Amino acid sequence: MANATEFQQRVQQLGKLIAELEQMSDSPLKVATGELVHLLMEVHSAGIERMMEIVFDSNASGQQTIDKLGNDPIVRSLLLLYSLHPEDLQTRVQKSLDTLRSRLRKLNYGIELLQVDGGTVRVQIESSGHACGSTIENVRSMVEEGIYEYAPDVTSLAISGLEGQPSSGFVSLESLAGSRIAHAPALAVHPLAMGGGD
Repeated sequence: MANATEFQQRVQQLGKLIAELEQMSDSPLKVATGELVHLLMEVHSAGIERMMEIVFDSNASGQQTIDKLGNDPIVRSLLLLYSLHPEDLQTRVQKSLDTLRSRLRKLNYGIELLQVDGGTVRVQIESSGHACGSTIENVRSMVEEGIYEYAPDVTSLAISGLEGQPSSGFVSLESLAGSRIAHAPALAVHPLAMGGGD
């Protein structure tokens, strides 16, 4: 069974393959492949949604079980892919910040959520001291990875307080491919995954 890291790598590979399919010139094969992917997504979505309903209706602890599923890193990604996650985007982003705070505190940084609007998220980083460029970039990468872990459907992430430093380059599947094949929320695709690294 795949662990969370292996599963995320497979999700990233899926994003890469869909992006490549979108870039292909129109042909009967591209149309058929797109229809196949769309049909598989619909079938899987209906099946997973029904499983969630059965779990919810099964007993008094059904909602607790669904919450546990939503917190599992592998199941979370799958539920997000099919727009079935029990928590909304803002809740998941806030959870990611709660997780990040202790790590950032060790580097003399703090983080606050400024806005969640649609798929756009804005956060503010505050530093209690001076930091070199490499530390700032490490903080930026840590924040991006932490937020996308809980909310890979974020389509735009703005980080204030680290101005002047380039982003590490997370790209959502939606903006990368403009994909209409999967009809699913955007998945975060790290540029290293696209290049076969990391």
